[in-house]
Amino acid sequence: MATDIACSTTACDFDCLVFIGRFQPPHLGHLAIIREALKRARQVIILVGSAWQARSLRNPWRFDERQAMLRAAFDDGDNQRLEITPLLDALYNDDVWVRDVQRKVRDLAAPVNARLPRIGLIGASRGQSSYYLSLFPQWESVSVPLVEGISASQIRERLFRSPSAAEDYLGTGAYHDLPNGVVERVKRFCHASDYQRLLEEQQLLDQYRQGWAHAPYPPIFVTVNAVVVQSGHVLLARRTAAPGKGLYALPGGFIHPNERLLDACLRELRERIRLKVPEPVLKGSLRGQHLFDEPHRSWRGRTLAEAFYFALRPDQQLPRLKPVKGGDHARWVALADLEPESLFEDHFFIIQNFLGLPADFSNN
Repeated sequence: MATDIACSTTACDFDCLVFIGRFQPPHLGHLAIIREALKRARQVIILVGSAWQARSLRNPWRFDERQAMLRAAFDDGDNQRLEITPLLDALYNDDVWVRDVQRKVRDLAAPVNARLPRIGLIGASRGQSSYYLSLFPQWESVSVPLVEGISASQIRERLFRSPSAAEDYLGTGAYHDLPNGVVERVKRFCHASDYQRLLEEQQLLDQYRQGWAHAPYPPIFVTVNAVVVQSGHVLLARRTAAPGKGLYALPGGFIHPNERLLDACLRELRERIRLKVPEPVLKGSLRGQHLFDEPHRSWRGRTLAEAFYFALRPDQQLPRLKPVKGGDHARWVALADLEPESLFEDHFFIIQNFLGLPADFSNN
């Protein structure tokens, strides 16, 4: 579907408009903003957030799938003016994320007649654009009226409630909030193994929540994680059960009622990972700790994680890991081999916070 009006080279309000979103999935509210951007700018840059992350109920679709959904909603002429590029989150460092956005826009925004392009940031009013605007004062702002009644989170809830609920939603014309091209791709996704795995996680999550459904207040959980690094390697454990089955995770878990946070972290390393490093050595290698509290960081609900960073002395031999029967499979992973999409929840960002890993994986 083409835009109603396309600006000419000389009549555009902006050389480039930037739209930042997660598009999980792209819906008609997103398309309304993009169409307005195409009317007012010669070039539109769409930065697709939460790229290179493992599939989850909050992020079911990978970047290439969301890119295909977005392009399916526009004709060839509009697509020639759209630049759609992935953007990795930086949950605990706004400066890293802002720098990545600035660099991507700088590299994609084409100069006009040997002058710097006029760049704007477009978003829905009452949406997240006001927060973005405070981070990019060098760009002008364009606010588009919010399309009422459309929510990506509600769409995901309908799709993952059950196969029959997804079929009813997609098969009875009730998908008035999704473009036709997106509907067809979502239908195919709902017949894939990735959908079945996420559906199992949703069912497990529903059972999990039933345990505290009658609590007077929503519970807040407290966990610990260990970032153990030696000789360019970080200690990780491959999860053997849902949620996140098959993904790597930092060693850790829930604290016991009568233990301190550091003691809980050391217990997890001792009992679940069987790390062959004496406790006094671990304590002497502690280089930092930090509370990670992004509201959506955990599948379980509101979960705070206190992470401890242990920098062990470099050595030719990495400490041995004794397998634990029925436990997660621990291993040392080279830092160069870390990929956000292979790590559970926000664990890549926890590692990134302590070690300063790069935010751009576009060349991987």
